[in-house]
Amino acid sequence: MLKPKNPLHSEVIMTEMVLPNDTNTLNNLMGGRLLHWMDICAAISAQKHSNRIVVTASVDNVSFTEPIRLGNIVTMHAKVTRSFNSSMEVFLEVWAEDIPAGQRISTNRAFYTFVAVDQNGRPIEVPPLVAETEEEKELYVSALRRRQLRLVLAGRLKPSEATELKALFEVQ
Repeated sequence: MLKPKNPLHSEVIMTEMVLPNDTNTLNNLMGGRLLHWMDICAAISAQKHSNRIVVTASVDNVSFTEPIRLGNIVTMHAKVTRSFNSSMEVFLEVWAEDIPAGQRISTNRAFYTFVAVDQNGRPIEVPPLVAETEEEKELYVSALRRRQLRLVLAGRLKPSEATELKALFEVQ
């Protein structure tokens, strides 16, 4: 049995500046560039938790709520919310900051799933996660529902077997 870790062990804060090469013709950060940065930040978090090489298994819905402009500072904050056998869910938040204007806005949130692998690329066990704060506990509990939804959508779990999801819709 691997030694449990708390979410702070996997916390990553990554910062980038939006430069001209990162933007579209409207001088906004290209979505693909942001997704690239987000994947790196979340992968580092999963690697810190597992002490292993990790591969991206899935990314939940990413909505672009606010444009991120040329010259903005992009800050990404990631941490593992739950670990399973070889997989880990990572929650990531993104903010854009216009330093001269003194403005900071939330632009994106996403859940990533990573699988830890050995040197041959085969899944390997990861440490359990122990949630400590109320927010961490809430994310930990709801991670099982998100996992079941991902597995159902991927065709790897029958909807009838998704017990956590079914419980959401049971009428008392």
